Amino acid sequence: MGSKDLKLLDVFSYESLVHAVAGAMGSVTAMTVFFPLDTARLRLQVDDKRKTKSSPAILSEIIKEEGLLAPYRGWFPVICSLCCSNFVYFYCFHSLKATWLQGQRTTPGRDLIIGIAAGVVNVLVTTPLWVVNTRLKLQGAKFRNEDIQPTHYKGITDAFVQIMQQEGVGALWNGTFPSLLLVLNPAVQFMIYEGLKRQLIRGVHRELSSVEVFLIGAIAKAIATTITYPLQTVQSVLRFGQHGQPADQSRLRNSLRSVMYLLTNRVRKWGVLGLFKGLEAKLLQTVLTAALMFLLYEKIANTTFRVMGVKRTMASH
Repeated sequence: MGSKDLKLLDVFSYESLVHAVAGAMGSVTAMTVFFPLDTARLRLQVDDKRKTKSSPAILSEIIKEEGLLAPYRGWFPVICSLCCSNFVYFYCFHSLKATWLQGQRTTPGRDLIIGIAAGVVNVLVTTPLWVVNTRLKLQGAKFRNEDIQPTHYKGITDAFVQIMQQEGVGALWNGTFPSLLLVLNPAVQFMIYEGLKRQLIRGVHRELSSVEVFLIGAIAKAIATTITYPLQTVQSVLRFGQHGQPADQSRLRNSLRSVMYLLTNRVRKWGVLGLFKGLEAKLLQTVLTAALMFLLYEKIANTTFRVMGVKRTMASH
C-alpha cells in the first residue's frame, strides 16, 4: 500500500468519523441547554437601539414581550446548522491532523494551522445555513430599531428560496469575509484546549476527569471569544442582512468596506466598548456551551472507541 493510499485512509478513517459524530452530538446537546443565552446575545448584537443589560434582564424582557418560548425561537435551524458545522469542523480537524502528523507528536503551532484550515472549509460549506438560521431566529422579534424590516419565512426551505429570489444566491454567503477571519476563534480555542489537555495528561498520567475537561474547555473558549468578539458582532449583523452596506462592484472590496463601516460606526456611536456590546451574554453562553460540548465530546468519543475496541492514535492526544 503506497503513501497516497495511507493518506487517503487517514482522511476517511473510522477515528475521524467518531470524532466528528461525537463533536456534533456534544455541540447540539450543549447548545440546546444554553440556547436562551445565545438569543440574548444575538438581540444585543443586531438591535443596536436596545440598551446593554444583563442576560437575565434581556431574557425576562423577551419573554414578557414575545412569550415564554421566544428565547427558543429559531432553535431547530440553529441546531441543524450547528450539527453540520461541528461535524465538518471536527472531521476536517482530525483528518488533517492524522494526515499531516503521521504518528508524530503534535504542537500548539500545528494545532493552530490545522484549526485554521478546518475552519476555512467549514465556513465555505456551512455559511448559507448560518445566514438562514440567523434570519429565522430573529423573525418575529420586537426590535427597538425601527429601521429593521420584518421578514416572513415559513421555514428553512422557504427562507433559502426567498433569500435567493429577493437578494440573489450570493446573499446566502453574507458575512463570509468576517467568518473567514473568525476561523481564528475555533483555531485558537482548539490550540489552547489541545495544549492544556496534553499538559494535564502528561502531569497526571491518566484520563482527565469530567471537571478537568469542563474547565479547560471553558478557559479555551473564553480566551478565543474575547479576542474575536468584535468580528462576531459584525458577522451577526451581516448575516441578518439589514445593515445598509455601501454597494461596490467587487464583492471582496464590498465585504472589506462593510466590515470596516460596521466596526467604525459602532465605535463612533458607543466608543470602543461598543465593539463588545453583548459580550457578557456571549461569554456566559459560549463558555458554558463549549465547556459542556468538550465534556460530552470526550465522553462520547472515548466510550465509542472503548466499546468498538479501537486504540486511538497518538495524534489525537
